[in-house]
Amino acid sequence: MVVLEASDVRKSFGGVKALKGVDVTVQEGTITALIGPNGSGKTTLFNLLSGVLPMDRGQITFLGHEIGHWPAHKRAALGMARTFQNLQIFQEMTVLENIMAGGFRHTTSGFLAGGFSLPRVRGEMKSLREKAMVLASDLDLTPYLHKHAGELPFGIQRKVEIARALALEPRLLLLDEPAAGLTTKETLALGRFIHGLKEKGITVFLVEHDMDLVMGISDWVIVLNFGQKIYEGTPLAVKRERAVIKAYLGERRAKG
Repeated sequence: MVVLEASDVRKSFGGVKALKGVDVTVQEGTITALIGPNGSGKTTLFNLLSGVLPMDRGQITFLGHEIGHWPAHKRAALGMARTFQNLQIFQEMTVLENIMAGGFRHTTSGFLAGGFSLPRVRGEMKSLREKAMVLASDLDLTPYLHKHAGELPFGIQRKVEIARALALEPRLLLLDEPAAGLTTKETLALGRFIHGLKEKGITVFLVEHDMDLVMGISDWVIVLNFGQKIYEGTPLAVKRERAVIKAYLGERRAKG
């Protein structure tokens, strides 16, 4: 099943053409990576797919729905979650509160029920808290649960944002440079964690510069350069493609 499909997606900023008619297909139950040099349009594409930016032209389909003109919150409600290259967490909230915030779309209690703290509200909050604590454990965040997120190292904040996105219980998870700021050991653990998401029915689409991570966990790799798709294929095929080596990997990275 195709989870996400984008056709002829275009975006310009003034006279700069950031995306020049990009086509992307993401299959259910896979880990797809989007790679390319800085400025190739990777984050811009993620911003269009998730509704952060409007596209100039094109079509985006998610779970059979044409969502190209939907706002970001409506795409999230359908089951699309994302993280950002520049962290977007609640600095003054604790790690636990940040993660719980991602799950609020699954609550049903209204304003009045919340104000009076009715039993249903208490039950929903307990459920949110328990799910958040499980996600924190999965990402080794338990020691930081009650610390303010803004006080923590960048790599820990990165994992908090991932946990919050997963609290949405997405069908598709967009990860924008999830390994940024992580140590080698943390990156290896993150790779195992992302790979395990497939078993939970979550499809992953990620932008990443760490080629060891990309080649180690991805089923499919898409390569952008100057706002255009120059190649896509299996990790092994991408490593051998001359156009990709020339534009991005270089001989040393391709052989590594």
